[in-house]
Amino acid sequence: MTPADRARRLSALHAAPEILRVVNIWDVVSARAVLALPETKALATAGHSIAASFGYADGAIPLEITLEMVGRIVTAAGDVPVSADLDDGYADAGETTRRAIGVGIVGANMEDRLRPVAEAAARVESVVAAGQAEGVPFVLNARTDAFVRAPGRPVEDSIADAVARGRAYLAAGADIVFVPGVLDAEVTRRLVEGIGDRKVSVIGLPGALTAAEYEALGVARISYGPTTQRVALTALQDVAASLYADGVIPEGTRALN
Repeated sequence: MTPADRARRLSALHAAPEILRVVNIWDVVSARAVLALPETKALATAGHSIAASFGYADGAIPLEITLEMVGRIVTAAGDVPVSADLDDGYADAGETTRRAIGVGIVGANMEDRLRPVAEAAARVESVVAAGQAEGVPFVLNARTDAFVRAPGRPVEDSIADAVARGRAYLAAGADIVFVPGVLDAEVTRRLVEGIGDRKVSVIGLPGALTAAEYEALGVARISYGPTTQRVALTALQDVAASLYADGVIPEGTRALN
C-alpha cells in the first residue's frame, strides 16, 4: 500500500459513521502492542509522550527527533496509516509536512496556539499544498486551542471561537478539526452543529464522555493524548514500589516486548 493509499484510508476512517478510536503511542514497542489488537485501524502518536521519552517538555522537542521516532513507528505499522502529532508545525508547517511525508506519515495534528485565524488558516493551506506536491492527500486533523489555551474564558466564547476557527480550517483544506478539552454532551453537540457532522475530533480524558457517546453526537475521531503513556508509567511505578517492598512480578504479565 502506498502512502497515498494509506492517506485515503485514514480519511475514509474519519468519514465513516463509526467514530475512529486511536490509542496514542510513542515508540515502536508501544505501537506494536496496540497493532497486535484486531480493533486497531490506524495509529496516532502522542507528541507529549514522545517529548517526555526524550526528556523534553511538551512542544519543545526538536523536529528531527520527532521525525526519527515516527519514521520508526511507520516502519513497524506496515499498511496501517499513521497520523503524527507535529506540535504547531514548527517554523514552516508546509516544510514540516513534506519531511513527515518523507518518513511515511500520512496525517497529522497541528495546533493553532490561538494564532490569528487568517494566519492559522494559511498554515493549514501550506500543509495541504505540501501533501499535494508530494502526491499524498495528507490528512490534517487541524487542532484549535480554543478551550485549552483560554482558561477562564466563558464557554460560549470558546465554542464560538472553535466553530469559527474550525470552519476556516476546513475551508483551507483540513480533513477534520481537533478540539481538545473535557467536552460535555451539550458543548460537543454545538461544536458538531457548528463545524460539521463527522468533522470534529476530540480527546478522551478523565471526566469526558465515552467514545460511543461522542459517536452518537456526530464526532469523527477520539484520541487519548499523553494519558496512555501515563497509564503505562503508573503501572511501572506501582510494580517498582512493589518490588522494592519485596514483591514479585505479577502473574499473567504478558511478554509484549
